[in-house]
Amino acid sequence: MPAYKAPLHDIRFLMNEVLDYPAHYKTLSNGENADPDTVDMILEGAADYCENVLSPLNQSGDEEGCHFDNGEVTTPKGFKEAYDQFVMGGWQGLSYPEEFGGQGLPMSLNLIKSEMMGTANWSFTMYPGLSSGCMNTILQFGTDEQKQTYMPKLVEGTWSGTMCLTEPQCGTDLGQVKTKAEPQADGSYKITGTKIFISAGEHDLTENIIHIVLARLPDAPAGTRGISLFIVPKFMPTADGGVGERNTVACGSIEHKMGIRASATAVLNFDNATGYLIGEVNKGLHAMFTFMNTARIGTAVQGIAHAELSFQGALPYAKDRMSMRALSGKKDPDKVADAIIHHADVRRMLLTQKAIAEGGRSMIYYAAQIADKMTDALARGDQAAFEDYDDKLGFYTPILKGFLTELGLEAANHGMQVYGGHGYIKEWGMEQIARDARIATLYEGTTGVQALDLIGRKVLLSSKGKVVREYTAEILKFCAAHARNKYLRRFAWDLTKLCAQWNTLTVRIMLAARKDRDIVSSASVDFLMFSGYVMMAYFWAQQAVVASEKLEAGNGQETAEFYKAKIKVADFYFDRLLPRAQGHAESMVTTSRTLTSLPVEHFSFDY
Repeated sequence: MPAYKAPLHDIRFLMNEVLDYPAHYKTLSNGENADPDTVDMILEGAADYCENVLSPLNQSGDEEGCHFDNGEVTTPKGFKEAYDQFVMGGWQGLSYPEEFGGQGLPMSLNLIKSEMMGTANWSFTMYPGLSSGCMNTILQFGTDEQKQTYMPKLVEGTWSGTMCLTEPQCGTDLGQVKTKAEPQADGSYKITGTKIFISAGEHDLTENIIHIVLARLPDAPAGTRGISLFIVPKFMPTADGGVGERNTVACGSIEHKMGIRASATAVLNFDNATGYLIGEVNKGLHAMFTFMNTARIGTAVQGIAHAELSFQGALPYAKDRMSMRALSGKKDPDKVADAIIHHADVRRMLLTQKAIAEGGRSMIYYAAQIADKMTDALARGDQAAFEDYDDKLGFYTPILKGFLTELGLEAANHGMQVYGGHGYIKEWGMEQIARDARIATLYEGTTGVQALDLIGRKVLLSSKGKVVREYTAEILKFCAAHARNKYLRRFAWDLTKLCAQWNTLTVRIMLAARKDRDIVSSASVDFLMFSGYVMMAYFWAQQAVVASEKLEAGNGQETAEFYKAKIKVADFYFDRLLPRAQGHAESMVTTSRTLTSLPVEHFSFDY
């Protein structure tokens, strides 16, 4: 298994030189303490914890997995001790209010910390990661009493949280939720039903687990308009903030999974469990989207995490493994063969991994700045600003989640391929990365669901294409500003053409949908992938701009090599990966008849 090394140079490059995080933090009401020295200390501390505590447990945790015994779940050896260190370090409360024991720093720092943790050990990161969504939901929709009851322990990390949506008969279509909530005389509710695929639903890391549960009141309307949201603790909190009697929620089993095996995915049975309404009656789905958007951005991070870790595993192997001679002549003349990194196809795979990891990281870090502004607007009570940033993040979220997880899986597979047959063997750890990466395109909404959300809800229904016009206008301003830059001229021209094409494609689908409703669905994944390739191209161009400016200004040799590499990888992305967008462009405007004309009864394997 690759030993994780935090890419601090690249992280600092994006934060300080490309996206100007120091200036960004000065605009936030909670950014005063996020000064460069504090941020640097957090980055160094997180890197040390991830490299020396979490990374060594990644492969052993996968091999051991979680243990289930009569409703109790035990995490792999070393996880409890690692989690205790996580709590002692105050890492859970990094970006949560000081009034609840947190450090009150911007949300983006929590996300950057989570990227490091997730790359080092994604299974472990699932446990505190689910708590973040729980806390965000309680912060935005909980009563003052609920916040005082649950937030201090969740922020401390001694309690953890989950989200309980999926049931045996429904996943994405939450209108089919059957879990019942019966109102009680004391204002509480009795929750009855079964939830499945509950990440971190049961474990031994914390003294209590707070479940955020979707359920339906007896007189609720049918469908999604009749769903409410409830807080259901594993143990009932006591008046002094401790743990009381056990609630009637039990773990029926845990799943035997392809990957992230050290993360417990539970079946939870609620049997007249005591719960408390959070938010408004029958508006639970609206509140749950706070949780779901948090989880979707977190899942997008998984895409770049697996790309980064697979690259870190593949690169040293490619430099050490000797096989055949390079076509351009001997590179290691004193050895029997050349290192495989000298073969063009191996370089193609390594550069693809690097382009995905570093391009995706820049996309995520920019979205994190929007999340900071959205959170800040909410804290200031500026509803108009909150909704504006929420809309912007809503456009990015399905692209980040769908596109980056698909590319992260591709990068993980490239890592195996670089190793050849050894990549298929467990001891190297590369196959684990591919297995872990596979779930990212599935949970929190499959790629197809994200694509429908993007084109159906965000682009066509909500904005009539305006959101694409506004985003491409931002890119075109960038292109105009750098059209004369000798390093950026070709990037600016390619992006200009792609922006025009993006808008044209949006209008074509909008018009075609008047007669062919299925085209929205048939075009959706191609539209999402096209959008992702263009967006990543924009962020690679931004990195190339900064790198070229730094080179012009003159830098030390080591730093200069870093900037030269940025420009070279940007060249590779535009030459080798961006052309994929054209295939998606052609596909998305093809009639849906090729998908819909075959009758259902003709889908058969029995001829």
